[in-house]
Amino acid sequence: MSKVSKMFKGSSSSSKSKHRAGPSAQEAIHKLRETEEMLTKKQEYLEKKIEQEIAIAKRHGTKNKRAALQALKRKKRFEQQLTQIDGTLSTIEFQREALENANTNTEVLKTMGFAAKAIKGVHQNMDLDKIDSLMQDITEQQEVAQEICDAISRPFGEEFDEDELLAELEELQQEELEESMRNMGRLPSVPSTALPSRPSQRAHSKKRVEDDADMERLASWAS
Repeated sequence: MSKVSKMFKGSSSSSKSKHRAGPSAQEAIHKLRETEEMLTKKQEYLEKKIEQEIAIAKRHGTKNKRAALQALKRKKRFEQQLTQIDGTLSTIEFQREALENANTNTEVLKTMGFAAKAIKGVHQNMDLDKIDSLMQDITEQQEVAQEICDAISRPFGEEFDEDELLAELEELQQEELEESMRNMGRLPSVPSTALPSRPSQRAHSKKRVEDDADMERLASWAS
């Protein structure tokens, strides 16, 4: 048996013997965030080291080729570490988001289960037979209320046949029309008083002679 197999076997047997429970989702998320912060700081450190090595390589240049090449080699190693950290951060970010979503879903399911139990408890206190009986009582009371409204709104006193009243009205209108026609057929009576007589011709001539005499006197006075 290889050492690796023995190591996994030993670790599995020890884990079974201890029966240690795994970390909670909140604990795992917290640890992942701490790791992300640490790796981000490491990234910033490597980026500064790369800039320093580039500056050293530029400073030595062809004057000290060996020192410049060593600086470039160190820069390459820093860049490789930076690439590895980028990949690690991507994996950690994926795990953290998955845990956060799982934790959110767990809380949502717990809330939905709690609400389902509450609904079930409310429904347990309801009797379908009582509900049907209650709805029937409500319907009957509505019908009684409608009958009461109809009785209150019904007018008091005697009720007359509308057709008879219309026939009587038509007879009255016919009588009034016949009376009007009779009045139109009668002629007006001749007045009994005598008309004023015209003045006689003699009186008119006398009045004209008097007027002519008056005019002559006025003419002579004016001359």
